[in-house]
Amino acid sequence: MADTLTLFTSIGLSEQKAKETLKNESLSSSLKEAITQAQRVHGASGVDKAMGTLLYSMASRLKDTKRLAFLSESIAQRKICTELQLAAALDFVKSHPQDPINQKEFDEACGVGVVITPEQIEEAVEAVIKKHKDQLLKERYHFNMGLLMGEARSALKWADGKVIKNEVDMQVLHLLGPKTEADLEKKPKAQKAKVTENDVKVKKEEVAVNGDAVSGEGKSLMEQLRGEALKFHKPGENYTTEGYVVTPNTMNLLKKHLEFTGGQIRTRFPPEPNGILHIGHAKAINFNFGYAKANNGICFLRYDDTNPEKEEEKYFTAIKDMVEWLGYKPYAITHASDNFHQLYDLAVDLIRRGHAYVCHQKGEELKGHNVPQSPWRDRPIEESLVLFERMKKGLFAEGEATLRMKMVMEDGKMDPVAYRIKYTPHHRTGDEWCIYPTYDYTHCLCDSIEHISHSLCTKEFQARRSSYYWLCNALDLYCPVQWEYGRLNLTYTVVSKRKIIKLVETGVVRDWDDPRLFTLTALRRRGFPPEAINNFCARVGVTVSQTTTEPHLLEACVRDVLNETAPRAMAVLEPLKVTITNLPENFKEKIILLVMEKGYKRLTPEQPVGLRHAGYVISVQKVIKDTQGKVVELEVTCCSSETAEKPKAFIHWVSEPLVCEVRLYERLFLHKHPEDPSEVPNGFLSDINSNSLQVISSALVDTSVKGAKVFDKFQFERVGYFSVDPDSTADKLIFNRTVTLKEDPGKI
Repeated sequence: MADTLTLFTSIGLSEQKAKETLKNESLSSSLKEAITQAQRVHGASGVDKAMGTLLYSMASRLKDTKRLAFLSESIAQRKICTELQLAAALDFVKSHPQDPINQKEFDEACGVGVVITPEQIEEAVEAVIKKHKDQLLKERYHFNMGLLMGEARSALKWADGKVIKNEVDMQVLHLLGPKTEADLEKKPKAQKAKVTENDVKVKKEEVAVNGDAVSGEGKSLMEQLRGEALKFHKPGENYTTEGYVVTPNTMNLLKKHLEFTGGQIRTRFPPEPNGILHIGHAKAINFNFGYAKANNGICFLRYDDTNPEKEEEKYFTAIKDMVEWLGYKPYAITHASDNFHQLYDLAVDLIRRGHAYVCHQKGEELKGHNVPQSPWRDRPIEESLVLFERMKKGLFAEGEATLRMKMVMEDGKMDPVAYRIKYTPHHRTGDEWCIYPTYDYTHCLCDSIEHISHSLCTKEFQARRSSYYWLCNALDLYCPVQWEYGRLNLTYTVVSKRKIIKLVETGVVRDWDDPRLFTLTALRRRGFPPEAINNFCARVGVTVSQTTTEPHLLEACVRDVLNETAPRAMAVLEPLKVTITNLPENFKEKIILLVMEKGYKRLTPEQPVGLRHAGYVISVQKVIKDTQGKVVELEVTCCSSETAEKPKAFIHWVSEPLVCEVRLYERLFLHKHPEDPSEVPNGFLSDINSNSLQVISSALVDTSVKGAKVFDKFQFERVGYFSVDPDSTADKLIFNRTVTLKEDPGKI
């Protein structure tokens, strides 16, 4: 350790910097090797501080350590002499992963041997100053001198930046002379133009028309997916991604991939058709389809239908419906089962290459450092080929044999299963197969077959990235790049398929589309507009970190959309009959609904109130009660609001209304994290909110809603936003409360 510390300080590192470097085992090893390489050229004391600085910078920035010796030698031979040249060298080796490196191309790309004379610098700066002379004389030292520097450096790429700056300073001084008091004054900042309300409204309308959801920072999802938020590779440049494995055939495979795709971005959304999509999937849909759309690419909807025991046709239909409901159209709808024959042939090839074997160990997982290898791991290739053929023919019982891949995953899972036996008919292939591929085997190969450029998945799949690359390379196939992003989670809910099934089976909710759930079908039934869900995904943003969000943030997005789009109607959820005694029995007057006003106070015998939007003021004359003492009717008189004293309040009302059912929803769970044992010790089923649903069977709604169709949305004034439920009949409409008019402060 002391020798290494001395070695590091010998190249100019401070003792503190050297000690910090020693704590980083990987960097320490790389730097030690780089210094040793340089000392072979210059001797133990021949590595000066300038060279040492470059060696340290190179060792700390280089990702592919197989290029360490080459770059160390280039620095030691003084081919790479500046940080600018080193940056170019690092870019070059990153973009040229295969051996051998073309020395001539490397030298040209890195400015090796290029000498910039003082005369060249002087001439270049002179040309730039001449170009901007008039503006310089006008603005003097308030002129942006960085512009001069930038243009001069562009003309002389490999020139020393300090020398260029000195030359710019000298020539500017020669042109303008010394700074005056006016030059020393700060340049006034240009005032920003004020944004009017109309401008904001126009922008909102533009967003609605274009369908680009806007984030809290004002950036649409499309802008985020086009912008600097994502540092994804360009199509065909998969090798520039950190961790991507390059084989001798990689560049050839990428060349063929580009010939097939024409450089197009290709993504996929690959759900399993064994459940209904939930709010977390909305982010995945927006991310996969949105990234392709934002970059003029295409996105496949691919069903990962490799488990026939759990798949049902209703799930296939619902998934497609939800993708289209959110506003996306798949380039093509594909299935993993489309590739069953090809996947089987590739499995045979994997065995032939010595990378897979038939195993008879019970249970699918071999995990942990102390778990012994399968005793069948080293069985002869020909034997595994024969046994795999027998698996295909149905000559083994379920669980009696599996095909395993010879590799260890990042989470310690050893030799993951590629194929298992299931004597269950498949919804598409029937009884043709009794062996089915697993996710770990199928996913990357289907991505490769479809020439996916960016395989986008949630963070929990990061542990499978190495197996993804390993399998494609083991079969010598085109290998896409897997990119992970943060999963979207909501509090006060569960989204696990198993737990939702429990809720349905125990009668807590009616089905997968119960409006208290956060499945996409449930949100649609509750009345959430798809634009609001997309806006919510944009507000969450393009993040790689796991996100847990409060439901009220989603509800705020819903209010924003419905406030602009939902027609108004009057509804009374707890109606009280009011008879006006001083108007003719057949009196009718058509009322035009206006913009709603604020304020609400109840009618009392002492307090007249105005009828909202009607132009009348009513006063109580008689209160009629039933035998229990409950008020069942009021008899009132009315007069025109033009002649009456201005009332202190207005009430909403309906006349000759429709009798409708209204369902009011609250949170399904009492605690934020119903699955957390520390918060809910007795399990999520013990955390059900008994008041999560209130049914009002005889609410009265204005006749303007008559003829409304399923999922039509309304704002019931002073009550909330509501949507027509699919249970509605020709005789009776049923409304679900989507959200209240205002956020409940108690829910924050």
